Amino acid sequence: MDNLTHSLAGALFGQMGLKRLTGRAMPTLIIAANLPDIDALSTVIGPSSLAIRRGLTHGPLAMLVLPLLLTAAMLAWDRWRPLREGPSVRGGALLLLAYVGTLSHPALDWLNSYGIRLLEPFSSRWYAGDTLFIIDLWLWLALIAGIWLSIRRERLGTDNSGRPAIAAFAAICGYVLANGLITGQAERITGNQLAERRIRPQLVVANPVPVQFWKRNMLWRDRASYGDGRYVLGQGSADLARRGALGLDDPRLAAAADRPDVAAFLFWSRLPIVIEGSDGTAYLTDQRFASGIARGRFAVALGR
Repeated sequence: MDNLTHSLAGALFGQMGLKRLTGRAMPTLIIAANLPDIDALSTVIGPSSLAIRRGLTHGPLAMLVLPLLLTAAMLAWDRWRPLREGPSVRGGALLLLAYVGTLSHPALDWLNSYGIRLLEPFSSRWYAGDTLFIIDLWLWLALIAGIWLSIRRERLGTDNSGRPAIAAFAAICGYVLANGLITGQAERITGNQLAERRIRPQLVVANPVPVQFWKRNMLWRDRASYGDGRYVLGQGSADLARRGALGLDDPRLAAAADRPDVAAFLFWSRLPIVIEGSDGTAYLTDQRFASGIARGRFAVALGR
């Protein structure tokens, strides 16, 4: 997910009551919730970074080590700049919060269609939940509402000030579950409709769209071709159409296979296709990001 979502998730945990465990709790939760994205620094190398992103820093070893490093850094900071008021800093509680915040990161990242290597370095397999769009407005609103109402109750001196944050967390869990069920239904219905047309897809993906959580862009592919369509909750799938050949046997792809950017893209890509631009240049891209606002952002030129 985007880093605003991760930051808000860390803050929500704090408002649910965890910030009372120790001093420096809120900054620890918010930093921890973003910490696995230190691999974003690799984007300076371009498309080759796809082989690095959402991998090692999101895997089990990082989940063990990163909270320890963050806790050590927060304790060192507190020794240098001790708090003048509020609860004292407790190392054990700080470590617990660092783990909570850090673990929330891959849990959220898994929900979208970009993918995450949850078991790196033990396995390089990509996992994608296809449940939420990478920037989810409704998730933002729930997080912000829970945090703001909790802070407001605190300032008014109301008992149980964390109740709105807890309610927001419960609503978010319900929202995520509902979206997971929508995705599962969309893939099942689309697969059945394709089967009725004697199309045997190897993969059907219900790709979440911005804002309209009740809709999915349907992506499918068989051994040689790919297609798409749309799904609307309560209406089923429609406009299922074959769009073209996968193009993975294109000689321009074979000629560029040893290039680091091409190898990294193929390692990352879940639905790779080769398309040809209007100028005759072949591009390696991914069905998930071949149209809409992401068009052109995930593509590697192969040449003419």
